[in-house]
This record gives sequence, C-alpha cells and structure tokens, in this order.
Amino acid sequence: MNIFALRLKPGQDLKQGLAAFVAAKQIRAGFILSAIGSLRTAAIRFANQPTSEILHEKFEIVALNGTLSIHGIHLHLAIADKTGRMLGGHLTEGCIIYTTAEIVIGESPNLAFVRTPDAQTGFLELDIRER
Repeated sequence: MNIFALRLKPGQDLKQGLAAFVAAKQIRAGFILSAIGSLRTAAIRFANQPTSEILHEKFEIVALNGTLSIHGIHLHLAIADKTGRMLGGHLTEGCIIYTTAEIVIGESPNLAFVRTPDAQTGFLELDIRER
C-alpha cells in the first residue's frame, strides 16, 4: 500500500482540495485512512435528496470515508456542531475548511477505481479493475 498525507488550510474547499491532490499524485485506487479537521461551511447531500444543504456554522470533521481516484471521488462526511449534534451525508463541493483538514490516504497499487454507469441505480458506480 502507498500512503499519502496532506493538510488543507483555512479557506480551501475540502472536495476540490482532495481532487487536486489525487490528480497531482495520479492516485488510481485511493481510500481515506484518517481525516480530522474543521469546517466553517458544510455542503452535504443528505440521503436520497437531489441537492446539497449548505450549512454556515463551525463544524468538527468527525469522519470522512470513501474512495478516491483520478476517475472519480465518492466520499461521505460526518460532522459535529457546537453541541455535538452529528450530521452526515455525501460530500459535495462547498465544504470550506475553518482551521485545518489533516488527511491520510491509502492507495492500492494493484487496483484502479473507475466510475461507470449502472443501469440499476442510474448513477456512476464503482468499477474495480486490476492493474
């Protein structure tokens, strides 16, 4: 396994920053090993909803999970507000870093994660390929 680490800084977009890192490192089968930090704005698409909710508040990043590839990114985010109330869903652009996002990414050198149309779901779904 290859391991990468990065820190996104205040004002950066979480998803855009990860996509740029994945492109720069040419990651083909990545996954989140660890992620902590904070957001000043959260953009999350909740379960079975067509659009994202934009939340303007300070949040702690409690969890970030999913797959990363130059062929597409699919991540879910869990955040906590100032009372500890948790929210989670599909990470979309618009999650703006408040103080930091410290992220460790693993990559399988033997696989490639590709996104292909799935007739059953109607979405671009994970297609795991051997390299």
